[in-house]
Amino acid sequence: MCSADRPESYTVPGGYRPDTLELRRIQQEKEAIRQYQQAQEAERRENYARLVEVDGQELVPNTESIECRICYLQLQSGEGVLLRECLHCFCRECLRSVILLSEDPQVACPYRDEAYACDCTLQEREIRALVSGEEYERWLQRGLSVAESRCEGSYHCATTDCPGWCVYEDTVNTFHCPVCNKHNCLLCKAIHEGMNCKQYQDDLAARAINDIAARRTRDLLKTLVKSGEAMHCPQCGIIVQKKEGCDWLRCTVCHTEICWVTRGPRWGPGGPGDTSGGCRCNVNKQRCHPKCQNCH
Repeated sequence: MCSADRPESYTVPGGYRPDTLELRRIQQEKEAIRQYQQAQEAERRENYARLVEVDGQELVPNTESIECRICYLQLQSGEGVLLRECLHCFCRECLRSVILLSEDPQVACPYRDEAYACDCTLQEREIRALVSGEEYERWLQRGLSVAESRCEGSYHCATTDCPGWCVYEDTVNTFHCPVCNKHNCLLCKAIHEGMNCKQYQDDLAARAINDIAARRTRDLLKTLVKSGEAMHCPQCGIIVQKKEGCDWLRCTVCHTEICWVTRGPRWGPGGPGDTSGGCRCNVNKQRCHPKCQNCH
């Protein structure tokens, strides 16, 4: 029989009536379509149920035999862990070692070969399921420590052994630690409850004068200033020191921005952005000093 498409101009004759054989064929086609749709719907329901089941598991096991890409042991079905983000599979002990040795709070997938390195990370629930409770707490604490060290404007509570810290702005002078409930003075970088900043600094100075160790400290500070390893703040006179990094720093007491290489204020009397004074670095694209290491 001809199986080509009917011409566009073709019309079914008005008096045409299908015979018994054609009616049966049409009915069979409808039944086949219905069964196909039912099978599709059943498959969708099954896939959804499987997805819900897998999503409820902390770790997704491998369904086929596969080789761990770290220790190269052959993993039978259910012996390995399939990472959710990238579907790479490893044995549990190898993944646990990766987590414990990771220096970054975001634990990267360890899959590597000559042409490709996976940039996905392990999910938090996967990490929690792969390590012990104590190791998980250490991982969380490591993440907090890294976040504190990388965060600009972070301040750690002055209470001994207190893990509390915060991120503060220049307009905030006090940090109430939620861990030890102590009030930290951000101007003095200390806890001096019952005293204002001047009283605290006067008391600190008075005790330092009567302390031999304090005299040695002052001698050391003088030596550092004389050798150029420290300097007096051009605004308030307190001794400041740069340990590393660029040549920009801020006085912890008066918050004056300082250019380390010129030993003077970074900006003019108008404050940040005032190039009428200060070291004038990058004005007319000129460095403030031949040895300037980015004070802007």
